[in-house]
Amino acid sequence: MASVTLSGITKSFAETQVIKGVDIAIGDGEFAVFVGPSGCGKSTLLRMIAGLDAPTTGEIRIANTVVNDLPPKQREVSMVFQTYALYPHMTVRENMGFGLMIAGTAAQAIASKVAGAARMLGLDALLDRLPKQLSGGQRQRVAMGRAMVRDPKVFLFDEPLSNLDAKLRVQMRTEIRALHQRLKTTSIYVTHDQVEAMTMADRIVVLRDGKVEQIGTPVELYDRPGNAFVATFIGSPSMNLLPATVQGGSAGTPGGAVPLPAPAQALEGRKVLLGLRPEHLRVQPAGTPGIGCEVKVVEFSGADTLLACESHGQSVQALVHDRLMVKPGDMISLAIAPEHVHLFDAGTQQRL
Repeated sequence: MASVTLSGITKSFAETQVIKGVDIAIGDGEFAVFVGPSGCGKSTLLRMIAGLDAPTTGEIRIANTVVNDLPPKQREVSMVFQTYALYPHMTVRENMGFGLMIAGTAAQAIASKVAGAARMLGLDALLDRLPKQLSGGQRQRVAMGRAMVRDPKVFLFDEPLSNLDAKLRVQMRTEIRALHQRLKTTSIYVTHDQVEAMTMADRIVVLRDGKVEQIGTPVELYDRPGNAFVATFIGSPSMNLLPATVQGGSAGTPGGAVPLPAPAQALEGRKVLLGLRPEHLRVQPAGTPGIGCEVKVVEFSGADTLLACESHGQSVQALVHDRLMVKPGDMISLAIAPEHVHLFDAGTQQRL
C-alpha cells in the first residue's frame, strides 16, 4: 500500500490551464473518488498520477517518493480504463498475464497470479475465452484482473463503469468496493456520477474548473457542503437553492418562510441562498406554514414520489415516501425542520 500526495499541481495545454493549483493527500489503503462535471480535470489528474501526463508545476509523491520523473512502469500503479483496453486476439488468461510476461515474470508465477485473481473475480470458467465472447461486466472484470496481478501500490480507475447499463453499474460498483475491502490497496477512482462517489468512497474530492472545491467523507459533503456548487452536485435529486433574506429567525422567500436554527439568527437582514434537500421537505396543505408552491410534475418511482414544483418562478423539488394524492396544478406548502436547513452567502455562495 502507499499514500498519494499531490502538491501545487498545475497543468497547461498550450495557453490553456486545465489544472489550477491542486493539493490532495490520499492515505494508505484509502478509496478516494475524484468527482466533478465533464472537463473539470479529474481524468487529467489521474493520468498525471499514472505518469501518462506530466504536471506543468507541482510535485506528485507515491509512498513518499517523488515520481514526477519516473516513467509509468516504475510507479507501481495499475490503471483500469473506461474502454477496458483488452487485446481482442488474446484469451482472458493471456490478457490478464500479458503485463507480467512483458516484465519478464516467470511463467509459473504468472499462472499462479492469474489463477488467484480469476478466482477472486469469478472468472475461472472464462479464462480461455476471447473478449468478444464476454459481456461488458465480464470484460471489466478482466481489466480489473489484469491490474490486480501486478500487485500495485495504487489502483487507478478512470470511469470504469461508464459503458455499462444501469443495473450492471450498481452490481459492479459493489464488487469494486468489496474487492478494495479485501485487498486494502490504495485506490483512486474517477467518475462524473455523484451516486458512484457517494456509495464507494472513503473520501470524495469534488473538482470544478481545475480546482478542488471540497474534500471530505460522503457524510461530510452531504451534511455540510462547503458551497452552493458542492451542495447541488452532491445528493440526488440535487439540493434546492432559493434566494432568501434572514428576518426574525426565519429565511423569507417570496413563497413563504422557513424557521432557522438559533445560530443563524445572527445573520439578521442578510441576503442568502436557502438550501433545502428534496428528501427533507414535508408536503402540507396549501396555506400552512412553509413555502407555498404549485405542483407541476409528479414522478412516481415505486418507493418514492418526486414532486417538481414552482414557487414564484423558482423551481423546487420534493422527494417523499408517501403515496400522495396530489396532481399537477395542486397548490401545496413545503415545510422543513430547522436542523435540515442550509444557508449560503448570496454573493460568494460559500456556506454560512
